[in-house]
Amino acid sequence: MFLITTKYLIPKGYRGLALFPFVLVKYSVDKENAVFINHERIHLRQQIEMLIFPFLIWYTIEFVVRLIQFRTIDLAYRNISFEREAYANEKRIDYLKKRSFWRFLKWV
Repeated sequence: MFLITTKYLIPKGYRGLALFPFVLVKYSVDKENAVFINHERIHLRQQIEMLIFPFLIWYTIEFVVRLIQFRTIDLAYRNISFEREAYANEKRIDYLKKRSFWRFLKWV
């Protein structure tokens, strides 16, 4: 994992973005935030499991479906299965050590 600080590539309202093998961080202080880093590491694991490109396709399609369902960008984003898994487990720093393969499917 490579942490890169850039405020220009992160969408407004967000603090980071995981794109294997990089984690783009808007604020350098987040490089020291264990919960934030764990959240992004969960996304990196999801991307590896799905061979990156299929992850991006699934993420995009699910975002559009959730946007139609919830009608707001924030609710759509927070209800994507990948985000639900990451938010539910971001405070469990040891989560990735025990996580089963394709665990995000629990939140679909």
